[in-house]
Amino acid sequence: MKTLFVAFTVNAVLSQLLLRRATLDLGRPPTSVAALPHFMGQAALSPWIYAALILQVFGYVLWLVIVAREKLGVATATIGAGFYVLMALTAWLIYGETLSPLQWTGIVLITCGVACVSQGQV
Repeated sequence: MKTLFVAFTVNAVLSQLLLRRATLDLGRPPTSVAALPHFMGQAALSPWIYAALILQVFGYVLWLVIVAREKLGVATATIGAGFYVLMALTAWLIYGETLSPLQWTGIVLITCGVACVSQGQV
C-alpha cells in the first residue's frame, strides 16, 4: 500500500509541476471574463497541459485503487502530507519558489498531524 501512496504522491507533484510550466508559457491569467476564451485557447494548444492531464488521469486510476483498499480519511491525510512537503521542495528546486518560515512551520505541523491520523486504529 505504501508503494501506491508514494506513486500517487509523486504523480500528483509531477502533474502540478507540468501544469506550472504550462502557466509560465501562457503568461498572466486573464483579468476579465472577456479575455478567458483566448487564454483557454492558448492552454488548449500547450503540450505541457496535455502532459499534466495525462499524469492526472493516471493519478485518478491510482486513487481509485487506493480508496478501494484504504480508509478514505487515512488515505487522503497520508497523501496530503507527502504532497505538501514534496510540492514545496520541488517548487523551490525547480522554479525557485520560496516559503516563509511560518509557512514551513505549517507544513511541518500538518505533516505531524497526518502522522497521528495515519497511525490511529479504530
